[in-house]
This record gives sequence, structure tokens and C-alpha cells, in this order.
Amino acid sequence: MTYNDVRSKACPSTHPRAGRLALAATLLVALAGTGALGIAPASAVTPAVGSGPAALPAAEASAPLTNLSHLNFLLDEVPLPLIAGHTTYRAAENPVVEAPWTYADKNDDGSYTPIGGGDLDPATGYYTQGAFNADDTARAAVVYLRHWQQTGDTTSRDHAFQTLRSLTYLQTTEGPGVGNVVLWQQVDGTLNPSAEPVELPDPSDSAESYWLARTVWALGEGYAAFADEDPAFAAFLQDRMDLSLAALNDGSLGDYGSFDVADGDPVPAWLIADGADASAEAVLGLAAYLEAEPTGPTAASAETALSQLSEGIAAMSTTEGASGDWPFGAIMPWTKSPSLWHAWGGLAPAAAAAASEVLDDPALLSAAVQDTAQFTPQLLAAGGPDNAWSPTPGEAQIAYGVDSRLQSLVVTADAADAPGLLNVAAITAGWYFGANRSGLPAYDPATGTAIDGIERDGRVNANSGAESTIHALLSMLTLDAHPDLKAAALGVTSTVATHGLSVVEAESGTITGGTVTTPASAWTGEANWSGGAYVDLGAGGTLRITVPADDQARRVHPIVNQAVDPSGTTTWTTGTTKPGKGKTQPLGSTANGGAGEQGVTEAPGQLLPLPLTNTLPGKSTQVIGSTDAAAQLDALLIQPLISTVTVTGPAGDSTLFVSADTADAQRRVDVPRGQQLVQQAFDATGQPVADAHKGKGDARSGKVFIAAGGFTQVWFEAKK
Repeated sequence: MTYNDVRSKACPSTHPRAGRLALAATLLVALAGTGALGIAPASAVTPAVGSGPAALPAAEASAPLTNLSHLNFLLDEVPLPLIAGHTTYRAAENPVVEAPWTYADKNDDGSYTPIGGGDLDPATGYYTQGAFNADDTARAAVVYLRHWQQTGDTTSRDHAFQTLRSLTYLQTTEGPGVGNVVLWQQVDGTLNPSAEPVELPDPSDSAESYWLARTVWALGEGYAAFADEDPAFAAFLQDRMDLSLAALNDGSLGDYGSFDVADGDPVPAWLIADGADASAEAVLGLAAYLEAEPTGPTAASAETALSQLSEGIAAMSTTEGASGDWPFGAIMPWTKSPSLWHAWGGLAPAAAAAASEVLDDPALLSAAVQDTAQFTPQLLAAGGPDNAWSPTPGEAQIAYGVDSRLQSLVVTADAADAPGLLNVAAITAGWYFGANRSGLPAYDPATGTAIDGIERDGRVNANSGAESTIHALLSMLTLDAHPDLKAAALGVTSTVATHGLSVVEAESGTITGGTVTTPASAWTGEANWSGGAYVDLGAGGTLRITVPADDQARRVHPIVNQAVDPSGTTTWTTGTTKPGKGKTQPLGSTANGGAGEQGVTEAPGQLLPLPLTNTLPGKSTQVIGSTDAAAQLDALLIQPLISTVTVTGPAGDSTLFVSADTADAQRRVDVPRGQQLVQQAFDATGQPVADAHKGKGDARSGKVFIAAGGFTQVWFEAKK
């Protein structure tokens, strides 16, 4: 997948699908003076307020993090030409709206230059895509709406009003694309329905899209905010919501209740743009709209759409959590791939949790809790909030992905009354303040700028475009609204170490009866070959892979490109470094085929990590696969039974222990002289464990208790 280059200018939202198919193809937290956020209800688990690591200065912790200066800088006035099928609220009286430029390149002097998407024609001032886009305009409106509602700032109210007017101008009001949305707009207001490179759908208002989903998000939050402030404008937004719902009902929601097949498994056929990702952002808007208690037929249609879309999102939840199959409890984003999780779908848990409260549906909340309490800690321990696992971790980190995780953790924590999720949220938010691969802050509260991404090697894209700015600000609004969480996050400014999922390439092993194959593209159509190559074994072939030793047992997931039809098995064992000498231990077996009918996916078969029955002993350094039929083996995904994330900052050092075990576990840590261990244990749902020590140790013993599938936060404080 070629979205390693963060924030490609070919794509405003850097989404890997639809018009973004070109991209796809190609601790324990140190808590600020409040124990562990001061929110866990069990006194046996939660230290008293003020007993945690050193608190931040009160002024630093209380100062607002949300700074709209850079987003305001990106805003420009956009004239509205007279175009059939496109108008907005009071267009005749005020034919000028506001929209944010898509990108902002950082100059050598530290200033920024706003630019559009695609190539610029100097003669016309037009970009091959456009200066402004519906995706970013919708989300900018959400930022301004939330800031206005949270602070009472009337300037933000005015910007919200103007960006909503801009967004609704992009919505087609008559003709074959009615209700759908044009994605791109030039600086003079001219619409560009067919951008270069081509984005699907093309024209961009010819079918439902990610930008229609985001339009629903902004319309829902806009209606809720303006219902009392400006009833006439709210009524206009409700009419546009009705138009949007009609388009969805003519599209994906018309297939409600039917299922497609994706590599042998049923997937809901009624999700927007085939994904829980786009659907989640529409659900956020529908939930906000219904919470405002509207009446009439639009409200009834919205409730039906909310129920149907959230049901489809929950259906994309993986059935097992951290101790089960890959991807360890995540809600999968795309019906057309069982092997690609990406952070553009990171708001799915937030959407499911929000919908669960509006609809009073506990099943939706269960999906959100599993994703946030089990998958997210594994994601952090694997190196932080990567933007994709495809299926191995291997992508850059951007504000969109971080914000999606943060919002999902906070919304789910509130809906489920699961305090442990807020502790994970503090680590996640620490990314903005330096707890990332670069070791540098990714957001500047003095200017409101946010970097466009951090590569896996720590390189920083210092530009600050609309998407990065918007999602960083959504995160800051969340932190400002939760002072204890904000204080904890500000105390996390550096990641000391992570020890979690790791990858060992199959082609690094000793091959007997097979060859290394390097395909023309690492992208299969639904997943990436890890390292860009794989081992093609013939019947009777053997692959011996050397893996690092560890101080604990590990779960091993061979990544196999399973053929559609059954095709024998590969048996996996561990043994000595010398073939034929010493004992081997069985680990389990994986099927070479049997993926099932291709269905709606882009490639036959599935490239997927498959779990083995037995764990790999910590001292073992050899994993051997022997096949009785042709097999394509990509890599080994190795998962410690207990992963860790260690962070530091103004609040001190701390470690998050994350379980992938089916049983409760203990680990021992060295307790510094004059210190004692403080720990909080949470189960697989983020709920506090009543007795973290289980009677097996005290604060001076160094014993850490980790519940099965759960997580425990640990830090040290002076002996009392």
C-alpha cells in the first residue's frame, strides 16, 4: 500500500478506498496528581486523589488546549456561482460562504501556504482536484460546532454557520444525483465533480460516498446546535438531512438485511460505501440529531437509519478479543477485506457506543467495548496508533487515527461506565505531546497547528493541512472537556519502550522445497504482502524461521495466503537451531486453503494471520513449518502473552501491561529503593478488578497482576 507517504496530495482524506483506491493499491499512564484519573470507583484499586506521580502545574493543566487559529487561517471565503441543482441557505442574500483549504505546506520561515489538491494550473488558478473539499468542510463544521457549544464562542458559531452553508451548497438538490455530494470545489466556487486522478464515485455526486456520510455527521451536529439558537436554519439543515437520508435509502440502506460474501464469510451489504468506516461518521451525526429530539418524518427516517447502520457496524466486530484471532477484537472497517484494519475506521467504536445510548441497545455497546478495551491496548503496545494493519503493522501515524482512537475510548468509557478506557485514552492522547516515534510534539497549542504525520522511522511531515488540524482540534476539545484526562495526557510526553506484536518475515528463514516470490505489487487488492515478498512452498516443503527469544511465552500467528479451495495444511513446531537434533514441540497447524468464495473482495483467497493452538516458549528461537501441499507463507506475527507500553513525562514513569492470555497472569518488576509499587488492574471490558493483588503480594513485592484479556497500569511512589 502506497500511503506510506503521509498525506499524499492526491487525496484530501488519505482514505485507502473509493477514490482513494489508488492509494490502497499502490501504562500505566503517569497520571497527573489523581492516581489513575481519579475515576475508578473501587477504592481498593484507585489511589486517593493526589497520591499518583507528581502533578502538573495547575496553570498548565487548566489552560485550554484548543486553539482555532490555524483552522481559521485555512478558512477562505468562497463565492457561490449560480449552478443548477446547487444552492444553500439564503444564497441569494449572501452568496459567499467559508471553507478550509485542503492542505497547508510549511515554509522555511515557519509560516504556512494553503494549497489545494492535485496539480495547479497557474493560468486558471484551478487544481486538478480543487481548493476545497466536502470532507474537510464537513469536519471543520463539526469542530466549530463543538467549540461553540463547549465554550459559548460566538465566532465559532459564525464559522459553523458559514461552513454548513458551504457544505450544503455542495449537496445536489435535483437530478440523478439528488441528495449526494460533490467532493471538490475550486477557489472561485466552481464545482469539480470529476477530479484527476479519478475518485470513485465519478462524478463524485453520482452515488453515496464517504463525503455524504460526513455531510450527515455535520448536519446532525448542526441541527442539534442550532435547534434553539436559529430554528429557521435548523429547519433548513433538517431538510438537507432528509435529502441525505433519501440518497442513502436509494443506495446502501435499500439493501438492509442482505449480506454479501467476502472470502467465505457473510458481511452486511447495507453499509455506506461498503464500510463501517464511512457509516460510523454518519452514525455520529444521526445520534446527535436524534438526541436533540426532533419530530416528524425526518426524525423517524433518521432513527431507522441509525438502527440499521449501527447494526451493520456491530456486525463487522471480530468475534474474539485480545486472546483470539487477529485483529484482537477490532471492528473491521471494510466489507471487501478481512485482512485490512485501518484507522479511518477508528470512529466505529464511538459510533456504536453513541448509538447504543440513543437506541438503548446493549449489543452495540459490547462491540465498542471489545474494540476499545482489547484491540486498542494491543495497538499501543505494538508501537502506537498506526494508521493501518494490513494485516501486519506497517503504516505511518496521523492525527486522524489518533483522534479516532481517543474519541472512541472516551465515548465508550462514558457509555459503558468503564474507567479503564480513560487511562488508555491518556496514553493515546500523549501522542500529541511527544509520546510518538519522533519524540516531538505533534500539536502546538500556541498556534493550533498539527503535523501531517509521523513515519515508522520517526520522520515528520511538518505540513499542517485541514484533516490533521481538524482531528487534532477534535482531540483537544475532548481533552478540554475532561480535565482529569487532559492532566493525565499532558503528563505523557515520551514513549520509553513498547513490547508487543512483532513480525518476522518468512523469507528470512531457511527454505527446503520452495522459493521466495516477490510480486510486482505488495498490494493484493485487500491486503499487503509483508516485506513485499513471500515463501512459496511445494508439497513436502519446510520453512525454518529464526525468531528472537523472549522472557515469556508468545502466541504465534503464521500469515498464510489461503487459497479459495481446501489445499492441505502446514504443521508448525518449535525446536533447536540444528535440524534433526533435539526435541520439537507442536505449536499447531494452519490451513493452506479453504478461504471460501471470493465474493465482493478484490482478490481470491485471503492473506490472514492464523492462530496456533499452543504458545511458543520464551526460550525457543526456531519456528518450523512443514506442509503437505502447496502453501504461500508470508510472515510470522508474534504476540507476547503480556505486552507492555512504558511512557514518561512531567508526571513520571509508568507502564501499561496488556494481556493476550486466557488466564490471569502475574509479572514481577523491580521496585526502586525507597519506592513502592502502585497498580490498577482492569478486566477485558475496562472495568476495575476489585483486588488487583489477589492476595499474592503487596506494594513492595513488585508483583503486578494482569487480568485475562485486560490491562494493568503500574507506577512507583515514595513509601508511606
